[in-house]
Amino acid sequence: MSVIALDAKGGRGVAVVLGIVGWLAKFVAVVLVIATFNFVLVHAAPGDPAQVIAGQSGSADAKLLSQLRAEYGLDKPYPVQLATYLKRILTLDLGFSYRQQRPVLSLLAERLPATLLLTGTAFLIALFLGVVLGTLAGVRAGTWSDTLFTVLSLLLYAMPVFWLGLMLVLLFSVRLDWLPAFGYVTIGVEMTPLQHIRDIASHLVLPAVSLAAVYLAIYARLMRSSVIEVTHQDFIKTARAKGLKQGRIVARHILRNAILPVVTVAGMQAGALVGGAVVIETVFAWPGLGRLTYDAVLQRDYPVMLGIFLVMSIIVIVLNLVTDAIYRLIDPRVSLRAAS
Repeated sequence: MSVIALDAKGGRGVAVVLGIVGWLAKFVAVVLVIATFNFVLVHAAPGDPAQVIAGQSGSADAKLLSQLRAEYGLDKPYPVQLATYLKRILTLDLGFSYRQQRPVLSLLAERLPATLLLTGTAFLIALFLGVVLGTLAGVRAGTWSDTLFTVLSLLLYAMPVFWLGLMLVLLFSVRLDWLPAFGYVTIGVEMTPLQHIRDIASHLVLPAVSLAAVYLAIYARLMRSSVIEVTHQDFIKTARAKGLKQGRIVARHILRNAILPVVTVAGMQAGALVGGAVVIETVFAWPGLGRLTYDAVLQRDYPVMLGIFLVMSIIVIVLNLVTDAIYRLIDPRVSLRAAS
């Protein structure tokens, strides 16, 4: 029996290793496909980086343009440029910025933490408040509070993100002077580590709330519909017949089952937060990938654009994997179906 048990454990270990290797192979293949698509898409856009660089230097003669194209490899055929780019990706070399004269990887490493802080905070705000408000509205469906919630969620969903951000700046920064309007930290002021954290948090409030507003409305309305649907299920009627209190029924039965669609949608839209951060970072002068993307597009800085798109794609893939893991944790039936 012990030999059989050891063989079974060894077989499971081999299966786990093969599963990890297979997943890594799929991950690399997906990343290379995305990188190829990004390369073709970016180079198909109108504009010539050599002309932009030459124009900014005050000279755009043919000799300088040919030198710039040769220096940055822009004079080579597209297949050669693509092959070179894919080889660099496999060695974690994302190229060199035409405009800023710095390695793209160092630029992304410098800007990525600010974007992750902004999008992560906005995602948590939207998900937490969306689940709470949606649950309250679903439990009280048909009441005046449910009607008020519906109207407010529609207003939040209809508001353009940049307009909401500007209105929040006018209210909380210009009129009330409670929060800073722009930037990441206060420049030129010596602060202790705790004061530095508080300063960053105060700068984070307005952009995070502006970015979270639309997604908050989506998650709240989806949660409300899911709660109403689960409330009419037979197991909820059985729980009430047993005499369980309403709070326990909501927390242990309704919420756990109703949150599954919200987790699915939130996981798919988490990557969209990174894309939405482009507008918010521009409005609030937030030094993240969104602002870097905006500058790179204007400057036709191909390596920076490709590096940003690649990093965003990897973030989306990782978020989808995390969503699957959370889904399995919330609903063990998913793991059972996958195992069968």
